[in-house]
Amino acid sequence: MSTSGGVVRRSLLDDLATSMLALIADRRLSSGDQFESVRSLADRFKVAVPTIREALRRLEATGAVELRHGSGVYVGQHIGRLILANPLAPTPSGDRLVELLQARALIEPPVAALAARLRSEDALERMDGHLAAAEELIASGDHAGLAEVNMAFHRSLAQASGNATLAEVVESVTVVNVREQLEILHIHGDRQTDLQEHRAILEAVRAGDAELAERLTREHLDGVLAVIERAAHP
Repeated sequence: MSTSGGVVRRSLLDDLATSMLALIADRRLSSGDQFESVRSLADRFKVAVPTIREALRRLEATGAVELRHGSGVYVGQHIGRLILANPLAPTPSGDRLVELLQARALIEPPVAALAARLRSEDALERMDGHLAAAEELIASGDHAGLAEVNMAFHRSLAQASGNATLAEVVESVTVVNVREQLEILHIHGDRQTDLQEHRAILEAVRAGDAELAERLTREHLDGVLAVIERAAHP
């Protein structure tokens, strides 16, 4: 193992990243709070500064920390997630995309039903905003931005359920798998249909029709799944 000019064992970087997350938790730091300096962390864990920087870059890729040039290390906005992104994950395969959508099709429809029963005004406003943004992005051809806005709509729908754990599960399969979601959008391609289906789901939630919200969400995800399955297994 080398911690200067050579290759650092992955297990060491994993151990350092885990220890730093534990330190953040022990200190009850929240998103935006300043963490220890790189030098201080290197002294604490008795490793070279470049090794600490590499471990921090891995955490930064998950959103758990943020490195601000000239300022220091800060706790990232995704520190509270139960599941964090893997920045070293390979490019998603067709089968991986199918599995992801199968999971979402099982989880999200009942969550939409809960959202329809609760239908808080804040959640409805957020979803309205996502749909307005999606319409603009479709017109501009910004596919990467559209993928994020579409996923934000689903996350807001889950948050509207009032169940924080369910909302985090939905978030984990949208934000954590952002590359997969962009690939799904690329394969699926029917952006206007997506927008219309999202609008129908929102109207069902706004009307408090839990059964319709659940059915429309299931049909929406099943439709995307069918397209991805055909692409994965032509």
